[in-house]
Amino acid sequence: MQQTLVVKIGTSSLTQPETGQLALSTIASLAETLSYLRRSGHQVILVSSGAVGVGCTRLGLTERPRRMALKQAVAAVGQGRLMHVYDDLFTTLQQPIAQVLLTRSDLVQRRRYVNAYNTFQELLKLGVIPVVNENDTVAVEELKFGDNDTLSALVASLVEADWLFLLTDVDRLYSADPRSVPNAQPIILVSHGTQLPQVQISGNGTSQWGTGGMVTKIAAARIATSAGIRTAITEGKHPQNIVKILQGEPIGTQFEPQPQPSRARKRWIAHGLIPAGKLYLDEGAVSAICQGGKSLLAAGIVAVEGEFYPQEAVQLCSRSGSEIARGLVNYSSEELRQIQGCQSHEISAILGYASAGTVIHRDNLVLI
Repeated sequence: MQQTLVVKIGTSSLTQPETGQLALSTIASLAETLSYLRRSGHQVILVSSGAVGVGCTRLGLTERPRRMALKQAVAAVGQGRLMHVYDDLFTTLQQPIAQVLLTRSDLVQRRRYVNAYNTFQELLKLGVIPVVNENDTVAVEELKFGDNDTLSALVASLVEADWLFLLTDVDRLYSADPRSVPNAQPIILVSHGTQLPQVQISGNGTSQWGTGGMVTKIAAARIATSAGIRTAITEGKHPQNIVKILQGEPIGTQFEPQPQPSRARKRWIAHGLIPAGKLYLDEGAVSAICQGGKSLLAAGIVAVEGEFYPQEAVQLCSRSGSEIARGLVNYSSEELRQIQGCQSHEISAILGYASAGTVIHRDNLVLI
């Protein structure tokens, strides 16, 4: 059965930890595995880290840059080298690839989000394996994905993938850190999203050249499983594990997808947009949203945080600050501070003009 697979490999798997040089044997094995999967009828997308790490090595830098301008310059050097290696290996295997560089803006703006979806679909129809990375050279700090685990989960959600594979430098998750707890148990399967926050993490699983870690992989799994995508974490130096996992072998840690994934628009609201503020709600509003699937009314708002305009995304939080949902607001932060706690029929008189009856309509609201 044809499936759409998104495979993310981290810098720690692509490079040798001692020198930062490319781990060519791992990359060659990855190319062979993905080409085999493509020939088997699957659609494959590769999300590859490594541009900054490769750039550091090429320029003789001994540590990852901290200053944004330098990091962007180093990424520009490394990205070309990285793609050259990929192109050589995949060409040898007669598998066409394409470079796709994304910024968060490509997923924040709805028109660009749809355009990115269409581009991926055309590439996959052509039998191409897109090689995706964040466009570090032009991305600004406030609009960065932050790590390629998040990027891979958002790409998987965008293309409505069946699987997300996170290849890293550890074999799986454990019940505790096995380095300090000898009887720590491996976690083979995590049932759908509601159990993700309880998972214990073994180490940070990252190197001096990478930006991710096991925490970001848990977050990526949460995004992917909410979109109905089965997710697996496994060791990056053995890319052939992907084939074995697809064949049913219990390798690594797998995360079951939510049985009723949210629609594409709601996934975009939940994970594609960057919240511009927070609304704190009373217990009645939290219950109406979480249990009743209701719209948010002004009467349920107890506090407003941040500055935002109508149709921007905001986080909805309980009084204690726990996020319960996200949505697109019908009012600005200034207007909401005037009408918070008020009944809907009072809003027009307070603001002096006719206005929407809901702060966030349930069609523009998604639980987190």
